Amino acid sequence: MSQPLPLVAGNWKMNGLRASLTEAEALARQLDGNDAITAQVMICPPATLIAPLAAVLEGSSILIGGQDCHVNASGAHTGDIAAEMLADAGASAVIVGHSERRADHGETNDVVRAKAEAGYRAELISIICIGETERERAQGDTLNVVSEQLSGSLPGAATSGNTVIAYEPVWAIGTGLTPTLDDVGEVHQHIRAELTRRLGGDEGAAMRILYGGSVKPGNAAELMAIKNVNGALVGGASLKASDFWGIISVYSER
Repeated sequence: MSQPLPLVAGNWKMNGLRASLTEAEALARQLDGNDAITAQVMICPPATLIAPLAAVLEGSSILIGGQDCHVNASGAHTGDIAAEMLADAGASAVIVGHSERRADHGETNDVVRAKAEAGYRAELISIICIGETERERAQGDTLNVVSEQLSGSLPGAATSGNTVIAYEPVWAIGTGLTPTLDDVGEVHQHIRAELTRRLGGDEGAAMRILYGGSVKPGNAAELMAIKNVNGALVGGASLKASDFWGIISVYSER
């Protein structure tokens, strides 16, 4: 069975003004026309930049994603953004359940699942994030936590075409720390087994599982080489085209 097409997605978080679009333009110049890259590339900017980024990247192979969405398609939800609005602005995906949303906004698995379903409703790919805290890892609860979050956050309508899973150990996000390669492999193998059990052999094998948490050019090659790691969800290293390219270029046939 062929391996899923890798995805390298950059999550800009609450960073970026219009001046930052020059980084996306620089990345597009490096990527477009480069047939050696064997991965999809995505940028998930703040919502204020989705439309201008879509204009800048018109004709480019780079995909655009949102960082969050509301459960509902419209309504009296001041400050929130519907999945349909993201799609209308030019996005083709949305991140849901990032640990910063779970921690800072108290999002439960039920909320994350509903947001993923909202993404489907708007014909967006939902990138569902799961991962353990440092305390949970120290207590040996990593696999239990990952199973519980995956079970509660994954909609019944999930397929390999509309869903991507991102494993991000909370304690590794933005800290410069990463699990050992064996630890990453163990968790990704566990997620793969859970997906296969839930979705069946073909769909479970085809769904992409990204690794996230202090991914940078210096460690990308060894992380991306781990079995069942089908790409990366990149934070700070995606803000500069040169750094992001150093990760993307791991997926080069040359």
